Amino acid sequence: MAWHSVLRGVGGLEVAVPVWGGGTTVAGQSLIGRIGLVTTRVRGGASPGEIRVVVEGLPHYYIAYCVGPVAVGEEVLIINNRGARQVDVEPWRVAGSVVDVAPTN
Repeated sequence: MAWHSVLRGVGGLEVAVPVWGGGTTVAGQSLIGRIGLVTTRVRGGASPGEIRVVVEGLPHYYIAYCVGPVAVGEEVLIINNRGARQVDVEPWRVAGSVVDVAPTN
């Protein structure tokens, strides 16, 4: 749950209103479901790495946690936002990419 201040207009009072879902946002957009690029190796478990996510043409950097290791240059999918610029990720491979294509002899 994220909190946003909203002016209700009743006597000019400002009221904090809870907004559900999405977690922390970048430029008003949710990070969950976005694809990022690993810039510092994610070692897996409790040992994080760093990813870069481009939102509206601007790069944003986050501390990233994953169950297993992910190498620099790999793409990851953001599955959870821990807040404080920390996210949980999973490796992301597009079908038909160089990684998924079987070698030919």
